[in-house]
Amino acid sequence: MLVAHDLGTTGNKASLHADTGALLGSVTVPYPTRFAPGGVAEQDPADWWTALAEATRELLARHHVDARDVRGLAISGQMMGAVLLDAAYRPVRPAIIWADTRSAGQCDRLVERIGAEPAYRLLGHRLNPTYSISKVMWVRDHEPEVFASTRHVCLAKDYAVFRLTGRLATDPSDASSTNAYDQERGTWSERVLGAADLDGALLPEIVPATTVVGTVTGAAAEATGLRAGTPVVMGGGDGPLAAVGAGVVGAADGAYCYLGSSSWVSVAATRPLHDPAMRTMTFDHVVPGHYVPTATMQAGGASLEWIADLLEPGGAGDRFGRLVAAADTAGASAQGLYFLPHLLGERSPYWNPDAAGAFVGIGRHHDRPHLVRAVLEGVAFNLLTCVDAFREHGTPVDRVDAIGGGAASDVWLRILADVWGCRVRRRSIVEEANSLGAAVTAAVGLGLVDGFGVAGQLSEVTAEFSPDPERHAAYRERHAVFLDAYRRLEPWFVGRGDAR
Repeated sequence: MLVAHDLGTTGNKASLHADTGALLGSVTVPYPTRFAPGGVAEQDPADWWTALAEATRELLARHHVDARDVRGLAISGQMMGAVLLDAAYRPVRPAIIWADTRSAGQCDRLVERIGAEPAYRLLGHRLNPTYSISKVMWVRDHEPEVFASTRHVCLAKDYAVFRLTGRLATDPSDASSTNAYDQERGTWSERVLGAADLDGALLPEIVPATTVVGTVTGAAAEATGLRAGTPVVMGGGDGPLAAVGAGVVGAADGAYCYLGSSSWVSVAATRPLHDPAMRTMTFDHVVPGHYVPTATMQAGGASLEWIADLLEPGGAGDRFGRLVAAADTAGASAQGLYFLPHLLGERSPYWNPDAAGAFVGIGRHHDRPHLVRAVLEGVAFNLLTCVDAFREHGTPVDRVDAIGGGAASDVWLRILADVWGCRVRRRSIVEEANSLGAAVTAAVGLGLVDGFGVAGQLSEVTAEFSPDPERHAAYRERHAVFLDAYRRLEPWFVGRGDAR
């Protein structure tokens, strides 16, 4: 058996898998996030470890698994963050996670020194305050005493792997999410580090995602219930591992959409995709020699969670199901109501940390179902702009497989199909795609399966939604209105990210 972990934004999911990677069961343990004005988004790495240990123990107990039967494990983790450690590998401050946008000034400095387009070609990504390197610069500039004690910088899954094995390393997929990785050379970028005035020794060694980086230590075994000496495979960032979980390991596998806290549309490719408008970015895949061109928005599922918190705070039972079901027959954009889903600034397609969420066109007749419907449509509209970025540059998107918590909703998937004008399919792996990808990576690294191709056999299509031509044509017209609303508000957003 294999154990996989997905260190996400809202909690850690531990999952149990057969040696092939097939899912047998899962356990999730939540942890908090601190959001504050000025673009602050932080988590305590100690909470990650506590959740990982608790979830592992519960997983083994719930499924009556003898720790001696666990052949290995791997980790998927949220990307683009910054965990700062001292010489003893202890966190010196809370982790700055992907959603944090306060390092805009540091990012502007990098743009001035490198140039936006040269950096995009070098990194596969825009320079943006959501990435790791400018966050480290922010700590240096604003918390000099903290930075003075910093000796190592890593990402979420790297810290978890260190706690398990005592070895600090990262993989190309996570490295490519830092804005400090030379994608062509496969190394840390001396050019970026020089522009950032940071010592490359802060960053961990880069090893393939399938590398067995060590074994579970005695202390980690006591905390997790695993057997000391259990092999630990490096794993990767949650985006590329979600692609594996969705069966997207090669160009022929089509596109997938992840509907989690952040949401994205992605494909697999043998080379990076450089969009002249820089709307998309490209991560390294965990599959050797492959890449994951991606367009990611900051607050996809997070927008639905926000409106649910407002309308049904602490609601019992399936509040999401109730709210979305009520929104099924409501009109939003059809009645002039639009939602701009930029609650955490925005990555694709605008790359604007100052962007903010907004209801536009709201009237006295609009009620709760209209607001929820506007949120669902707003995410769909924003992702349509991302889908168009792929289509415009020769990457066909005529079928999208949906994963993530939001993919459980028939209503939302039907809206996505109508807005995007393509088939949208739900796979049997919805919330476990990241950890499934980690399990497959572990199986490959341990030699239990012959390559990543097995991933497509581990889930199946359980529902398919085809677009209605008339609704798609209407949504196409309203998408132009949605884009116009953003363009008109963009000047008003300037400088307001600090107050959010």
